[in-house]
Amino acid sequence: MSTTQNKKIEIIKSATSKINEVDFENLSFGAVFTDHLFECDFKNGEWQTPTIKPYAPFLVDPSTRVFHYGQAIFEGMKAYKDEQDAIWLFRPDENYNRFNKSAVRMAMPEVPEDIFMNGLKELLKIDQAWVKKGNGNSMYIRPFMIGTGTGVIANPSDNYKFMIILSPVKSYYAGEVKVIVAEHYSRAANGGIGAAKAAGNYAGQFYPTNLANKEGFQQVIWTDDATHTKLEEAGTMNVFFRINDTLFTAPTSERILDGVTRKSLIELAKKEKINVEVRSVLVDELVEAANNGSLKEIFGAGTAAVISPIVGFSYKDHYYELPKLENSMAADLKLKLTNIQNKLAEDTFGWTVKV
Repeated sequence: MSTTQNKKIEIIKSATSKINEVDFENLSFGAVFTDHLFECDFKNGEWQTPTIKPYAPFLVDPSTRVFHYGQAIFEGMKAYKDEQDAIWLFRPDENYNRFNKSAVRMAMPEVPEDIFMNGLKELLKIDQAWVKKGNGNSMYIRPFMIGTGTGVIANPSDNYKFMIILSPVKSYYAGEVKVIVAEHYSRAANGGIGAAKAAGNYAGQFYPTNLANKEGFQQVIWTDDATHTKLEEAGTMNVFFRINDTLFTAPTSERILDGVTRKSLIELAKKEKINVEVRSVLVDELVEAANNGSLKEIFGAGTAAVISPIVGFSYKDHYYELPKLENSMAADLKLKLTNIQNKLAEDTFGWTVKV
């Protein structure tokens, strides 16, 4: 290993690389990681020297607070390599700002911008050979932070670890997605942490999603906790509904994550002269539109899949099949957005940032 200092980041490079052991044409999403990771600890009330070092497990005390009180947040981002071998990030400022909003909500310290952005860019430069070019290839980026203080008293941690790990991925193919509209379980509640990317939000979804899986459905469309009449999110994604030629999506709130893909699709759709309404969509509206034929499309939106079309939904034990469209709005928007991300189309929005 060799150790150098670069922009206040201590860099310890791996003596060997495992890149030649990876089949980049057959990647399971989020299962393979690059040679290095970034980490920075928060101790004694301040951030310590950030480090890039070989990817490896690390030891923690059994009483580490994250295990007992769940102080854990994360982000999901992607980087892309263009035909000239330059690496680009997609709206990283949005992820950075949301990360710190999550930190504040979970009583965790905010990460300084220079630690987050410089650490991310330097890590991508060191492991740039892992970023493969070509539409469908990308580098999934997982920044996260956990409470590392010890002791089982129910207080916020005094120490924290911020890390970034990288995972090369191909296009996210989930197959046909059928969903159940939630009638009892909720993803989040008013006053809760639904708008934060907190680890516990996702753990709480697993049980009702497993129940849906047993009935032959892949995901759940979550409804509001108070009345279960408002459609909110689909699985771990924001959700859009196309009724006739208008796109509808719920407004962000304490219960609904402010998705980067979601806001990008809204801006892109408006540029394409598509009518977009950001408002609560009622379950009754969805059922009525399905019955009268005006419901054309439902799709989830998130970093992993960009857009995940939904082919049908179940509500009160009745299944509603969506029409099969040759030219879907979802497919068109996905192509336009991924072309921007991959630098195959002009970025008139200023969303892409060169590493």
